[in-house]
Amino acid sequence: MKRLAFIGVGKMGLSHLAIAGAHPGVKVVGVADPSTFTMNALKQYSAFNIFSDYNDMLNETNPDAVVVAVPTKYHDPIVEDLVSKGLHVFVEKPFTLNKNRGAQLVKSVKEKKLVNQVGYHNKFIGTFLEAKQIIESGALGKLYHFTGDINGPVIVKKKEATWRSQPDEGGGCLMDYAAHMIDLINYEIGLIDKVPSADFITVYSEHVEDAVFAHLITENGIHGSLNANWSDETFRKMSTVLTINGTLGKLIVDTTELKVYFTNEPNFKRYEKGWNIKGINTLTTPVDFYLRGEEYSAQMDYFIRSINGEASNSINTFESAFHTDQVIAKMNQFKNV
Repeated sequence: MKRLAFIGVGKMGLSHLAIAGAHPGVKVVGVADPSTFTMNALKQYSAFNIFSDYNDMLNETNPDAVVVAVPTKYHDPIVEDLVSKGLHVFVEKPFTLNKNRGAQLVKSVKEKKLVNQVGYHNKFIGTFLEAKQIIESGALGKLYHFTGDINGPVIVKKKEATWRSQPDEGGGCLMDYAAHMIDLINYEIGLIDKVPSADFITVYSEHVEDAVFAHLITENGIHGSLNANWSDETFRKMSTVLTINGTLGKLIVDTTELKVYFTNEPNFKRYEKGWNIKGINTLTTPVDFYLRGEEYSAQMDYFIRSINGEASNSINTFESAFHTDQVIAKMNQFKNV
């Protein structure tokens, strides 16, 4: 059985830890985090081996793979260190703050043939997986336009400084929110190649943007727009909606429902001419351990199966996340213009 360690157990780290701790295909051998509060709680309520320094943990536990869920500004040095030691790595999104460092990490894991994954969970949601199959079948005809909308109530008033308000720590709507939609567009439609324009708006924050709007063009020539706003209190939680127009139909998909219209009888199973609506309950593959949503368990299961040689390690790789980072860098060029 492979040995898995954790570096960083904040919100996402604790979620991943709970899922991995219950997984039969891996043994969690160590957890490292400098937070005294978190570590004391884990010491009291869990049986995990706890460390304040991740180097001590690596030396003592000798893991095969590591989950990294620290603030984004620490991704580069920690992931680089782990890869240099020949360890498989799952790291939370966004991948890096520096696309040049990201390129080197992509090269390194390929050379060392290491399993690598980044935590963009949308690719494990049934509705988006179904949308991907519909698009690849050609049932929508030639795609010509898309709209990616991602909104939520993260910052709805002026707040004291946190990592979300610091651009050098991965804060801002672009890195925290829009990155999810950029990655999803890259996956569903085609890699984004050009960013003709981008507009950044502050609502409550002082040092980062609260909304971003951009014109995007994929490498296969499909035009679209990105609309991201994390200061919209009309939403209870993050809403992720992708709309795609083709010559033979239209698809509207979010995390709970897929709606698709076909102008003719489609060459795709279980669908007919006109509107078709399918809910997430009919498109979700059951998971052994449910926490927050099937997609979080599914992505961790995929990483574990990949390090065990049971999956292809082709979803959410460093390389795909690097493409997302490249788009973010192109959009950032429009800040303060």
